[in-house]
Amino acid sequence: MADDADAIIVGAGLAGLVAAAELAEAGKKTIIVDQEPEQSLGGQAFWSLGGIFLVDSPEQRRMRIRDSHDLALEDWLGTAAFDRAEDFWPRRWAEAYVGFAAGEKRSWLTQRGMKFFPIVAWAERGGGNAVGHGNSVPRFHVTWGTGPGVLEPFVQRVREAEKSGLVSFGFRHRVNELTRTGGVVDGVRGDMLAPSDVERGRRSSRDIAGDFELKAQAVIVASGGIGGNPELVRKNWPQRLGTPPRRMISGVPDHVDGRMLAITEQAGGSIINRDRMWHYVEGIRNWAPLWTDHAIRILPGPSSPWLDARGKRLPPPLYPGFDTLGTLSHIMSTGFDYSWFILTKKIIRKEFALSGSEQNPDLTGKSWGQVLGRATSGIPGPVKAFMDKGEDFIVEPDLPALVARMNALVGGEPLVELTQVEREIRARDRQLDNPFCKDMQITALRGARAYLGDRLIRTARPHKMLDPANGPLIAVRLNILTRKTLGDLQTDLDSRVLGTDGQPVGGLYTVGEAAGFGGGGMHGYAALEGTFLGGCIFSGRSAGRAAARALG
Repeated sequence: MADDADAIIVGAGLAGLVAAAELAEAGKKTIIVDQEPEQSLGGQAFWSLGGIFLVDSPEQRRMRIRDSHDLALEDWLGTAAFDRAEDFWPRRWAEAYVGFAAGEKRSWLTQRGMKFFPIVAWAERGGGNAVGHGNSVPRFHVTWGTGPGVLEPFVQRVREAEKSGLVSFGFRHRVNELTRTGGVVDGVRGDMLAPSDVERGRRSSRDIAGDFELKAQAVIVASGGIGGNPELVRKNWPQRLGTPPRRMISGVPDHVDGRMLAITEQAGGSIINRDRMWHYVEGIRNWAPLWTDHAIRILPGPSSPWLDARGKRLPPPLYPGFDTLGTLSHIMSTGFDYSWFILTKKIIRKEFALSGSEQNPDLTGKSWGQVLGRATSGIPGPVKAFMDKGEDFIVEPDLPALVARMNALVGGEPLVELTQVEREIRARDRQLDNPFCKDMQITALRGARAYLGDRLIRTARPHKMLDPANGPLIAVRLNILTRKTLGDLQTDLDSRVLGTDGQPVGGLYTVGEAAGFGGGGMHGYAALEGTFLGGCIFSGRSAGRAAARALG
């Protein structure tokens, strides 16, 4: 029987779309199947802030940031901390990706229509020594248009290929098996799910309306990770991060279920680094949820004192925006799965942003007028909505009332003692009496303001929190938010899935989060931020090009 296409891509997210675009440019016929309905085209990337990791970019140079390939690679390797035999391919991918980010990545993306916000953000600063975890300089480039802006050029190219007959879609096609002949993967088999008109992001039904089978010379798995499946997250939770949280909220939709990882493993693929994952500690419950336990991540500036569940300040260098997994490990060691920010109106007005396309209508809608309005009109509208409606926000004029409501929110037990919190905040405020101090968070805050981008839009002028003129006071309960899988299916630099013997499984490729963004985990133990979308793009491009070459 003739093949139905040259290639089949399982998953219509960013990585799958990039691979499809590359195959179409090579003149290859591709079928894209996805268990979700058409309105979910683009997958998780649609909901993202659109952060892209670039090295020595024009945007950085205009902000007087001196970056280089060598500095970025040192930061990456210091963060990844590769230490396992199976890290051979992840390290190769890391080196290749940093080279891409310092080389043709920006020009390749801008040629396809992507543009970037001119102020580069400084995420995941580390806070340790020069060779350890963290970005030495700002590298987080926000795409103009956020997540939808990242998707737009690839959706457009794939839709054009669809019109020419090179690409076809099979929405509501759930793959249950990768078929093989003589050890070579040659197709997919699964269920046709009933049509669904649910809004993007909402859980769609799993009612079965039929079955299907498709054949091709190459199959590319682009199905994502496990972040929407709390059972799998807990099963793979690493001991180094403590006991898995009793209560987690989800930063990704329900369909990020990890099904295809086990299916691909059954077809001969090798999964490595299952215990490497990336979850945030600044999660708040969405007051207008779409998916189960819908979470939004706060993108905080560096000023807010961070307290554990008993009101004790977190130790250095666990400050907002510095070390995500280090903070997660510390919080889990306290015996609780939440923590608190304490801040003022001045801090929230200047420093608080929320991750995601829907929480940043100015950037998503490409409106300079709204961007300027955000910078000049006080608390951003989406943040104000959470202050007014979000269950995790508490606003009070004085500290006693604030602490009383903090305890009430977590069940009424007086876990947080007013005397403890007041001592922490007053001691912190006294450190502002001189232009020098021993409080390392204030030192870091002053250092952040030496960077023009932070001083303009991301850091409030240092001020005393208990001065009523800077109020009211605000407390934010921070929850553990599931997000990314850092390990997964092992691949070579052509995105070919490797078996347990280290050899490629014939006809099988994988990309994006399903591949640990390359190699089975190019981030190692931790990430530098802005590297997830870029990892999808880079691995999707590699797989599409490699499959096209193999197809001849």
